[in-house]
Amino acid sequence: MNSFSAYSVVSVLVVLTTLLISLGVEAQTCVPSGTLQGIEPPPGECNTDFDAECCKPGEVYDTYGCSPTEQRAVLTLNSFQEGGDGGGPSACDNQYHQDNTPVVALSTGWFNNQARCLRQIIINGNGRSVMATVVDECDSTMGCDKEHAYQPPCDSNTVDASPAVWEALGVSDEERGNLDITWSDA
Repeated sequence: MNSFSAYSVVSVLVVLTTLLISLGVEAQTCVPSGTLQGIEPPPGECNTDFDAECCKPGEVYDTYGCSPTEQRAVLTLNSFQEGGDGGGPSACDNQYHQDNTPVVALSTGWFNNQARCLRQIIINGNGRSVMATVVDECDSTMGCDKEHAYQPPCDSNTVDASPAVWEALGVSDEERGNLDITWSDA
């Protein structure tokens, strides 16, 4: 009976450990919360600076109300200047920011209803680190409209960064676009 009990306890522990590990992996993911259909932007209304993507008519885009718990992200390039591809002024301070200022927009889940507004984050990528200020949301729930410069919604794991961030990470102009990074609150 003792050997059976010990075997049962070990088996239960193995099952529980496996379950906890799988739940931990699942907690790090973020699944789409919906979709939206792309529309044709009015002529001249979608700013394609820095190779920004315009919505395509009829294309279906995933939307996300969350971001992964693990702060692994894709760094994208954005201009927060007036007339830049970011659209209107930043959500945190209702201002525009020059391209030579290290600022970022975080995906909706990480932005957390402005909880990270004007806070510093540390971005690690390309073997370097840089500190940047969160000034905006990279909206993962909406897009393809005037407010979002007729661009698709952001992915759930996007850190949209000014050229100053890319420069600090030592990424040449030709290589800018998408870079795997990690980030943390400063």
